[in-house]
Amino acid sequence: MIEKWWHKLPEKFPTIEIDEFIVMPNHFHGIIVIVGAIPCGRPKKDRPIVGATPCGRPENGRPNKGHPHGDAPTLGDIIDWFKTMTTNEYIRNVKSNGWQPFPGRFWQRNYFEHIIRNNFEMNRIREYIYNNLSNWTDDEYFMEVQT
Repeated sequence: MIEKWWHKLPEKFPTIEIDEFIVMPNHFHGIIVIVGAIPCGRPKKDRPIVGATPCGRPENGRPNKGHPHGDAPTLGDIIDWFKTMTTNEYIRNVKSNGWQPFPGRFWQRNYFEHIIRNNFEMNRIREYIYNNLSNWTDDEYFMEVQT
């Protein structure tokens, strides 16, 4: 169910691409690439724009729809939508298919983010995500999954 909504992110937010991800027993790792950023000025050939545009306002000088960059969603918007969709589907399945209820919140209140600035870092983080499940028993939050 989590994977399904992860794959729907680019449909909802066309200015992003999804990359490596892993669904863990009690958390999730994923890379979101922001591809639709509009830079202020011209990017240099040796320094492409990474992440959100550095502009403080859109070209016409007025924010649009609450976003400082016009209609461009923030990472917070993207994560909020993902958490909402997954939580709502899980609740529907608790009610209709007997899935185990969760106490409190389905997701933690916030999320951890990191801006990936170069290919070396991207490959290192992809490898970390790829190997995360095999390292699960060594994780400080490891717990036996009850089935």
